[in-house]
Amino acid sequence: MDSYMEQITIKANTLIEALPYIQQFNNKIVVVKYGGSAMIDENLQSSVIKDVALLKLIGMKPIIVHGGGKEISKWIGKVGKETKFVEGLRVTDEETMEIAEMVLCRVNKHLVQMVEKLGVKAVGISGKDGATLRVDKKVVNGKDIGYVGSIKQVNTSLIESLLDDDFIPVIAPIGLDDDYNTFNINADDAACAVAEAIGAEKLVFLTDIEGVCTDPEDKDSLISILTLKEAHNLINHGFIGGGMLPKINNCIDAVENGVNRVHILDGRKAHCLLLEFFTNKGIGTAIIKNEGWLENE
Repeated sequence: MDSYMEQITIKANTLIEALPYIQQFNNKIVVVKYGGSAMIDENLQSSVIKDVALLKLIGMKPIIVHGGGKEISKWIGKVGKETKFVEGLRVTDEETMEIAEMVLCRVNKHLVQMVEKLGVKAVGISGKDGATLRVDKKVVNGKDIGYVGSIKQVNTSLIESLLDDDFIPVIAPIGLDDDYNTFNINADDAACAVAEAIGAEKLVFLTDIEGVCTDPEDKDSLISILTLKEAHNLINHGFIGGGMLPKINNCIDAVENGVNRVHILDGRKAHCLLLEFFTNKGIGTAIIKNEGWLENE
């Protein structure tokens, strides 16, 4: 009996700890960029989708922007093509674009199915629907990498309609140029652009790392709160590089353009969204404008 009382007391204390955060973020928009290992492992998939559903049920307005790069690479291999990247971006010819769109739409509807199974309404769209994501062709250091788009405009009307009708929008990163050609978009870029355009309170990147560390080899060097000034200093002093650099630049861009807080979380940890949002300490890195903003929160 004592053990049972101890367990339910812990649960009660957890709920009490979460209460001020639930109140603070009620009716606020949260954009979750979903990718990495959390999309591959079925148990982690279930954990992430349950977290997003719970955010919705307690009064927040989540939006999912998902990737699918590993799945795209798998299917490209199945048709005998070689996957090529230039500075982390997939070289996308016409056939590769067809495969990418097929795979991303398949992933999209699978995520919708998982959300609906939990009794929460969701609608899957791509950036082509409602001309939500309009792009220009991206050129990397003068190199033509094919049908890869750089977002120039986000039309939020369809997303806002879905939120108003109590749906969770699930967005695949595919867009259209001015000639209505289909382009693949980096999912981090898409999530950042959507969060800025919709005026999100939070933007969350689910990754395969713990967060921002001053020493990538030392998990104890994790930085829980990072201001814009501190983020710029880390970049300038060479503490951030490789694949993490564009992600941090996206985070900085989002905060500078009105997103109040950007989170980098380890999507390999079960229920990472709840642990970061609704506990005092959190588990990842939160990037904010300045310390004054934190004090006024």
